Amino acid sequence: MSEKRHIVPVWFFVGLLLLIYGCLILATGLAEWSNPPQTIRADLHAPVWWGGLLVALGGVYCYFFAPGRRKS
Repeated sequence: MSEKRHIVPVWFFVGLLLLIYGCLILATGLAEWSNPPQTIRADLHAPVWWGGLLVALGGVYCYFFAPGRRKS
């Protein structure tokens, strides 16, 4: 009974979700880059920017809250 249990932080799963959603949104934005929808300010390519931001943020969360990472 002296086994240490390792708890996986919830922020790691939040990071995974952000990373997955970011990849999906970024891929959609890149796919519609050459043929943007007929909406206002479609020339800004918002899905590419938001997808990239979510991928970066999800990567940071996954790095800092990874289950095997030791706290300093």
